[in-house]
Amino acid sequence: MRPEETADLAARLDLARRSVADLGIDPDVFVPRFYRTLFGYAPGLRSLFPLSMTTQHSRFGRALVHVVSHLDEPESLIGFLAQLGRDHRKFDVREEHYAVVGRALVAALAETAGEAWTAELAEAWEHTYGFLAGAMQAGARSDAGPAWWGATVVAHERVDRDLAVVRVRTDEPLVHRAGQYVAVETPQHPRLWRSLSPARAPERGGELEFHVRAVGYGSVSRGIVASARAGDRWRIGPPMGALDRAVVPGRELLLIGGGTGISPLQAILEQIEREGGRRERAVVFYGARDWDSLHALDGLRRMSYRNPWLDVVPVVEEAPAVPGPLVGTLAEAVTGFGAWADCEILVSGSPAMLTSTVRALRVAGAAPEQIHYDPFVTD
Repeated sequence: MRPEETADLAARLDLARRSVADLGIDPDVFVPRFYRTLFGYAPGLRSLFPLSMTTQHSRFGRALVHVVSHLDEPESLIGFLAQLGRDHRKFDVREEHYAVVGRALVAALAETAGEAWTAELAEAWEHTYGFLAGAMQAGARSDAGPAWWGATVVAHERVDRDLAVVRVRTDEPLVHRAGQYVAVETPQHPRLWRSLSPARAPERGGELEFHVRAVGYGSVSRGIVASARAGDRWRIGPPMGALDRAVVPGRELLLIGGGTGISPLQAILEQIEREGGRRERAVVFYGARDWDSLHALDGLRRMSYRNPWLDVVPVVEEAPAVPGPLVGTLAEAVTGFGAWADCEILVSGSPAMLTSTVRALRVAGAAPEQIHYDPFVTD
């Protein structure tokens, strides 16, 4: 792009970003309207989605909020959008689908805005969607690998009522890095994909280990915990995420994991240990609702005993009968030690945990470029 074209696009992206707040667009209202509009334009696309759209509405709403909030720094979105484009291949999304999605998006925005919608806003959003779709399409075209991998469940261990450790083996090698995540589709919930993070560093045998806690009634996670069995056939999407890129020589690490969000951080630490450890300090704050829910604590502590560079701090929201862990939310516990200005910060957990913890870190004085997280790993 010529400089004047870049400046023009930036102005339109910024107008689109500000319009969401100015028009009072509520994702909870807008997202269902968008999908009704989309399926009205292209009824055939409905078959690409699960029967219940509740989870899809939530995922799209979070993605929309994330993208809109970063339109003032579009270069930061390129990698995220390219990953989305590569990942959407598993849904059988094709190039021609992008145009109808853009039409539906602009039409739903216009309907939501009502009389406040203007030709200037329409043009801004058309250019904005062109930028977003172009980055996704480029990402999809750049990936010559499979859209998804077939896999077989080889082990399912029920750790407690709501938690299971599941190991799967892919039919073909799935090349990924420690700390990345994948989307999985199970036979219990066809067309409903859930993001899971392998809890172990990549292994030569091609097995992936997932720690899954049941969340919600009838959810994919509950189906995996209660019903998955050895021999089940899964589909696994391409690896996504880049938490491991924050591990750089000369910088201390602060790793914050909530619940099963500890999995990618475990994998990263295991990879560091395999490679000979590090000179710089690494501190893990690992939190859960109560002491019994810290399922990975024993393994993390054993790793800290082997590696003097590693410290592990357990955090629980409900005080246990005996002293030991810090009590409170992860956001409270971590920021109670200051701003952590001289380290790289990796955060992993539920969307609510990510939001509260990142916000608290920023308020405490951590710079945005220090904080690394994958926005939409869990539901």
